[in-house]
Amino acid sequence: MKPKVEELLSLAEFETASEGSMTAAARAYACGGAADEITLRANCEDWQRVRLKPRVLVDVSKIDLKTSFLGENFDLPILLAPAAMHRLWHSEGERATLEGANHAGASMVLSSYANESVETIARAARQPVWFQLYTQTDRGVTREMVERAQAAGCRAVCVTVDTPVLGLRHREIRTRFQIPPGFNLPNLPLRPASHRQEPGAGFTGGLDPRLSWTDIEWLRSFTKVPILLKGVLNPEDALRAAETGVAGVIVSNHGGRNLDTLPSTAAALPRVADMVRGRNLTLLVDGGIRRGTDVVKALAMGARAVLIGRPYLYGLAIAGAAGVSRVIEILRVELLMAMALTGRTAVAEIDRSVLWDG
Repeated sequence: MKPKVEELLSLAEFETASEGSMTAAARAYACGGAADEITLRANCEDWQRVRLKPRVLVDVSKIDLKTSFLGENFDLPILLAPAAMHRLWHSEGERATLEGANHAGASMVLSSYANESVETIARAARQPVWFQLYTQTDRGVTREMVERAQAAGCRAVCVTVDTPVLGLRHREIRTRFQIPPGFNLPNLPLRPASHRQEPGAGFTGGLDPRLSWTDIEWLRSFTKVPILLKGVLNPEDALRAAETGVAGVIVSNHGGRNLDTLPSTAAALPRVADMVRGRNLTLLVDGGIRRGTDVVKALAMGARAVLIGRPYLYGLAIAGAAGVSRVIEILRVELLMAMALTGRTAVAEIDRSVLWDG
């Protein structure tokens, strides 16, 4: 019997409750990380270790969660991170995800590997939609994907730059995960030969191991919407991104799914922010965000917004659109509480002074 989403009170409870709502392969894909999953665990644990500094006797009767960056207005500083093939978790796939996001006022980043077309999602969205790009070895195909996303109305392109090859994902190997044969991937002009990793195999169809800074410069030459690089962890790479002229970076270790023993995003974000301070570069972060307090910490460290991935997939598996909406709503309420208890009435007021250690 599936739990009622209104009875689930935290994002951690969604992970536990979703177990019976997924196939073994879908759960391995959603929950697993690379190798020993050290980075996967650190992503959550390190946000928990950061301490907040409260402020009292501040009028917090009105709190505004709206924010703006890259020329767009957002109702929440929380976006849904790109994740492949939402039909793994619900029969309505990305349509159910978007319905939940619309209801909760959150923006969505659509994956190149989505089961729904970019046109369908962008047309139905009430908040800005971004498109996540896995570049293809054929530049013409890559350009076609970008121009199609722009024409559909996507407001930004997020280029995944941290996955020239797949990480060693034992859970996926054990369940022999692969793209189900009946799944459409309408945003990929060419269906990848595989998305399955055998023991000892590093390369898989659909990834471009030759991706380099030259390709980013080429993308900038014709892309008309902001470009963000998703998967930047090294501060030196962030500085190079700023010098290349992209609009932003998403500080991310791919959810701990690629290279294990990397630092958590909570550890990396302050270093990245310090490196690019004064540069015209928008920072976002994903990885391990499970509480509204985590959102406050990320904003304090220099991110303009956070992205969540696994939690909304758990909600999707349990209850479709209602599950996605409930996950976002929990974070929204927790964020309101955390802002009130740290004496912040607007997102713009959150800075490093909200952290106990500054």
